[in-house]
Amino acid sequence: MVSDFDIVILGGGLNGAALACALAKGTHSVTVIEPRPPAPESEAWDSRVYAYSPGNADWIKSLGGWDDSVRAQAVYQMRIRGDAGGRLTFDALDAGLPELAWIAENNRLQASLWRAFQAAANVKAIAAKAEAVTWHPGGRHVLHLEGGDTLAARLLVAADGAHSWLRRQAGIGIRSEDYRHVGVVANFETEKTHRGTAFQWFRPDGVLAWLPLPGNRISMVWSTPPEHAAELQALEADALARKVAEAGGHALGELHCVTPAAGFPLVRRRAEQWVRPGLVLLGDAAHTVHPLAGQGVNLGFRDSRLLAGVLAKGGDPGEIGRLTAYAARRMEDVASMQFTTGGLKKLFTRGDGLTRRIRNLGMSLAGDFDPINQALTRHAVL
Repeated sequence: MVSDFDIVILGGGLNGAALACALAKGTHSVTVIEPRPPAPESEAWDSRVYAYSPGNADWIKSLGGWDDSVRAQAVYQMRIRGDAGGRLTFDALDAGLPELAWIAENNRLQASLWRAFQAAANVKAIAAKAEAVTWHPGGRHVLHLEGGDTLAARLLVAADGAHSWLRRQAGIGIRSEDYRHVGVVANFETEKTHRGTAFQWFRPDGVLAWLPLPGNRISMVWSTPPEHAAELQALEADALARKVAEAGGHALGELHCVTPAAGFPLVRRRAEQWVRPGLVLLGDAAHTVHPLAGQGVNLGFRDSRLLAGVLAKGGDPGEIGRLTAYAARRMEDVASMQFTTGGLKKLFTRGDGLTRRIRNLGMSLAGDFDPINQALTRHAVL
């Protein structure tokens, strides 16, 4: 037996689940395939914490995908410090905004999104792993699942992450650049109140960020060379807390480790094709960026927002013309962010004295010139 659907989303992470929520308001029949559905929420904190732009947070809330179980903290100010006295501050009040971003855990937001789309009559979820795909250009592609189920879809959505299985099955290549950095993450309790302030330091050993969480807690992301990342991950909890507090100049006093350190390699990726007839790559399956601007998940949500809008117009969801138009509109945003984050990473890893003085002077000038400061702030909140 082959089950027919209009749209099959392979991957039920944040981007795939958000797209399913948006499509729940339409008439398409939708199925989400995810071998590891979100587990019931526990009181333990998730080390995977992301910054969500107000535009994306408002969109998710409008879909019913951001419920009271999501432990979220608004960011009202962001303080950025260079490695030679450069200073840059973004403030929501100065920009006339209620907040600059929201910080929330991956697992709780994912679970909330799942509850929202599973309540819809036209969306279902299957906990299974895909084993094979049969391509039928101009017709319905067929997805074969572990256990024997077979699904036919007018549109397959690859939302299965940076190492996308579906992208590989389609034979789509990817261009990548290894940043030769590892993102080390951990959560901490803080001695002092953060007051909704995010911190970022450009240091000789990488980029250190503290993101505020509800209560006196922060999430740390330290983008650093592999050797230093290994040292951080090998530290005992108390030693890691002391190291991180010292690196941040004890801006929030002493720290206490809440979750152990984990690391993930940082790689810029861009798929050579984002769409084909009946196929679209979404989020990390199509592109990844350096996390120093906290925009990776936001780019993926903007993918989902636009794709949902395109598909809501009706007709054949796999028609190549509409998918090509979608990809063209998204590529500019992604290319701009990849250029910006990659350029900043390279700029702040050059150690010669002249470059250090110029980059820190530029940072301070941008912070002192209100039109530039406000323009940067407003781009980040989309």
